[in-house]
Amino acid sequence: FSFRKLWAFTGPGFLMSIAYLDPGNIESDLQSGAVAGFKLLWVLMLATIIGLLLQRLAARLGVVTGLHLAEVCNRQYQKVPRIILWLMVELAIIGSDMQEVIGSAIAINLLSMGKIPLWGGVLITIADTFVFLFLDKYGLRKLEAFFGFLITIMALTFGYEYITVKPSQEKLLKGLFIPYCQNCGTPQLEQAVGIVGAVIMPHNMYLHSALVKSRQVNRANKKEVQEANKYFFIESCIALFVSFIINIFVVTVFAEAFFEKTNADVNEVCMNASSPHSSLFPNNNQTLEVDIYKGGVVLGCYFGPAALYIWAIGILAAGQSSTMTGTYSGQFVMEGFLNLRWSRFARVLLTRSIAITPTLFVAIFQDVEHLTGMNDFLNVLMSLQLPFALIPVLTFTSLPSVMNDFANGLFWKIGGGMLILLICSINMYFVVAYVMSLNHVALYVGAAILSVIYLSFVVYLSWLCLIALGASFLACG
Repeated sequence: FSFRKLWAFTGPGFLMSIAYLDPGNIESDLQSGAVAGFKLLWVLMLATIIGLLLQRLAARLGVVTGLHLAEVCNRQYQKVPRIILWLMVELAIIGSDMQEVIGSAIAINLLSMGKIPLWGGVLITIADTFVFLFLDKYGLRKLEAFFGFLITIMALTFGYEYITVKPSQEKLLKGLFIPYCQNCGTPQLEQAVGIVGAVIMPHNMYLHSALVKSRQVNRANKKEVQEANKYFFIESCIALFVSFIINIFVVTVFAEAFFEKTNADVNEVCMNASSPHSSLFPNNNQTLEVDIYKGGVVLGCYFGPAALYIWAIGILAAGQSSTMTGTYSGQFVMEGFLNLRWSRFARVLLTRSIAITPTLFVAIFQDVEHLTGMNDFLNVLMSLQLPFALIPVLTFTSLPSVMNDFANGLFWKIGGGMLILLICSINMYFVVAYVMSLNHVALYVGAAILSVIYLSFVVYLSWLCLIALGASFLACG
């Protein structure tokens, strides 16, 4: 083992780990703490470990083949499935970009004490394009350093909230290592499902398999490939451990301070603190519901204005970093699936325009409640896209014709298949629960039609995956 070699391979894992810290994840964390207290920390840890194992497969594909996931999909799948896959991944990237826009707009609104309206914050996020392009000119290593800086800001800001609130360490450890959920009902179960849906991002598989190509590896030398796989895995472990700690900060802060609080409790504290946002919380005995915006307000009411501003800085850092990983993912996916080589400027402009337009309309004509409500819809969208990253990555890493001596063994084939089945089942539950909550017949009918089309394509990909895993009798000769 060499620390110098580890440092040389360090970078891709930290860029990948940003997806575990985007505004959608932060919102899922704080809602988990407020709804279930410390009881779902073990779900967060389990989801992060599962994410690490799946990221390992994506990284190995890139290291061994010298091709990223989108390029391998382009070579292995027929034309129609290939185009459908590309569209699905693009949808996931646009959804992620919208979450970044929403998070940044809310952070800017909080930092300006409401002087910059939400639609103004949405427009300011256009500047992200130029920040990204400015940094991109200086090469990937400089960009990786900037990502490290943003992760440090998140660790410091959310760490400050953690030290201020002082969560119970006993409850924290119990929540982490004892899989339990005493007195949990439907809201807690849905929150547990939401954690898994928010943590594991579909476009992140495509991104990680491409980022590892930035390091020179002699693929003719089996020992060198093994070494690269080892160091990339160690780096991913470190990066995801850092992101996991930051996620724990957020969950435990809201678990300690706001679990089982009512709107009336918060309203009283905010009134006493002379907060201009106290009207957000009606004076009733309903359980407190928080999102990114309300979370910052509540922290400000209970722990002073500094807690609110530091929270907003953390959310802004999360939003700024996730936009860049989304752009990189989009670049690799478009090049891999379509052999199109757009300039990064054109790529950023396209996805940012698609992401900003609906978000801007909601920000202008609706209030912050509807803007943060979009995050729930976007988490459902991400959940729907998961099979289109997880199934291909398991399929190709199990094929000796693609991976040679590095194809998955029996343990990884069975374990990977079960993990993917578990994640897809959990996320389908999340989607069904979301659709059922819409309470509209037309939406039910539309969802049923789309579900048939969607499931048909998932079955097709699963059929090819099972053949790759060894069920050769399905190959129909």
